[in-house]
Amino acid sequence: MNTQVIIVGAGPAGTLLSHLLGRAGIEHVVLEQQSRAYVLGRIRAGVLEWGSVEILRNAGLGDRMDREGQVHDTINIAWRGSEMLSIDSQRLIGRRMMAYGQTNIQEDLYEAADAAGNTIVFEAHDVQISDPARRPSVTFVANGVSERIDCDFVAGCDGSHGVSRAVIPAGVRTEFEKDYPFGWLGILSETPPLPHLLYANHQRGFALCSMRNPMLSRYYVQCPLTDTVDDWPDDRFWTELLARIPADKAAQIQTGPSIEKSIAPLRSFASEPMRYGNLFLAGDAAHIVPPTGAKGLNLAISDVHYLARAFADHYERGDDGYLDSYSAMALRRVWGAMRFSWSLTMLLHRFPDMSDFDQRAQEQELYHLSTSPSAQIAFAEQYVGLPLES
Repeated sequence: MNTQVIIVGAGPAGTLLSHLLGRAGIEHVVLEQQSRAYVLGRIRAGVLEWGSVEILRNAGLGDRMDREGQVHDTINIAWRGSEMLSIDSQRLIGRRMMAYGQTNIQEDLYEAADAAGNTIVFEAHDVQISDPARRPSVTFVANGVSERIDCDFVAGCDGSHGVSRAVIPAGVRTEFEKDYPFGWLGILSETPPLPHLLYANHQRGFALCSMRNPMLSRYYVQCPLTDTVDDWPDDRFWTELLARIPADKAAQIQTGPSIEKSIAPLRSFASEPMRYGNLFLAGDAAHIVPPTGAKGLNLAISDVHYLARAFADHYERGDDGYLDSYSAMALRRVWGAMRFSWSLTMLLHRFPDMSDFDQRAQEQELYHLSTSPSAQIAFAEQYVGLPLES
């Protein structure tokens, strides 16, 4: 078999790239190790930068998002129990955000793939990429049958544990990594959320109140990495969450049974370059950011936007300018998001080895943010997302 592009991974990055390539008339095949039901069952991010909203709309994927997504423009940050800062991104920089869950986006993408007839091979096992620097081919096993596809390019969109990044030789690849000494315990509940995002820096630890839709809330509390979900029955979770946020906000929260509960470690990771010959990485295959800045899904969307544009220029005009600049262009945005997510994580969490000096410095940074219009503008620009490069 032959095709122009093979996409490894059918999560949001891979399926969005497939959708964009299909619209451009570029032949491609998507290989996914897991089943369709498994991919749809993963609970992930839910806050979209406005640039991501526009990419999805321009790709014809905005109908359900515009019906069900929750547009909002305010980020609240609480500290010292009762101190509160509200950053209005629409007032400060003229841009907003949208709460729309990754699961919804994945459903929209699969529905679009079905309608377009794009080829996605689920449960493709033992995927191996050969000769990525020159004329790539990919072998895999599906339904017990070994297959091989030759192609012009491979797009590695298979996440942090996928095979694509490891194909880049260790002498070529440079990795940057930081692990954080705590995790986030997150729950979903079928209860009305607070009207705006609320972050809390509390002596008991970080907390976050987020949203998915008018009757689906997403809440998080910082917890030790040694904890398990069994350590956190619903009653304990709600008690801890309400203790970490201001009393007036706690009084507005409606508690209820959790419908999903998980603990995620926090990690910053980047691999450079994002291109090796005719292999290109996108999304979590190349970078991981802590969820504090809500950047993971948005970076995957911007990577794919850049990469789809590069492939289109190559096939339509014979112009490889965007292909050659893809890694450097994507990494500029990656490191901007990496720095912002790291700084917000450092600002809002209580670290196990934190000294009194560290705590005072953290509180002073929050005070500066609350009193400096310039600092609030810079924060809003980074949170809502800087414009994509042309």
